[in-house]
Amino acid sequence: MTVDPNTLVSQLIKQNILIVDDHPFIIEGYKNAITRYNTKQYEFVISQAYDCRSGYDLIQDESTPDFDIAFLDISMPSYEEKDIFSGEDLAKLISKKMPRCKIILLTMYTELLKIKTIIRTISPNGLIIKNDLTFDELLFAFDRVMKNEKYYSQSVQKMLSQAPHNSIEIDEFDKQILFHLSKGTSVADMPQYIPISLNAIEKRRTNLKELLKIKSGSDEDLLKEAKSKALF
Repeated sequence: MTVDPNTLVSQLIKQNILIVDDHPFIIEGYKNAITRYNTKQYEFVISQAYDCRSGYDLIQDESTPDFDIAFLDISMPSYEEKDIFSGEDLAKLISKKMPRCKIILLTMYTELLKIKTIIRTISPNGLIIKNDLTFDELLFAFDRVMKNEKYYSQSVQKMLSQAPHNSIEIDEFDKQILFHLSKGTSVADMPQYIPISLNAIEKRRTNLKELLKIKSGSDEDLLKEAKSKALF
């Protein structure tokens, strides 16, 4: 008895995968690992982009099918015209447009504050420090996420286990924003003193208000709450 190979292909479960990274050789490594995963059960259709702009365009393209899993590098060239400054912003866009898509974020960041912020704001299905990444590690992470489990790489788990509970931490740029607000500097003038764009400053101010639960939305209440918690 002969089996038509086309019949076998039609029985495979199709998975649409997105990879966004500004290093093409890293994308090839991801593709190499993904296409070797459970080849008797899945067929992977992989789309790729190389920065925030091309990632945004691909996600927003009406002809693009919903992705099942997205691999996103956090640090990439931004797309300021659309307020997309990083893989985190792409992740938020995907979550709104394709809510069933599982997101795996990859980063070189090893600061506890940054890791906690990513988990709080994105809640990714996977979070991997690139220094932890090997071929086997990537396959293991992919397997966990495919099975609807979360996966945090070893360095992430170690940082979280050593972190004090219920602490609020902000980074140096946020502290500078709070400082200049307290001195009466207008947000429009802050790029003269803080080496990030006006859009990034405005986004950070909004995130600070969300973090500190400022219901009024006023800068005055933001400063009062930040001072009470000795954040600057």
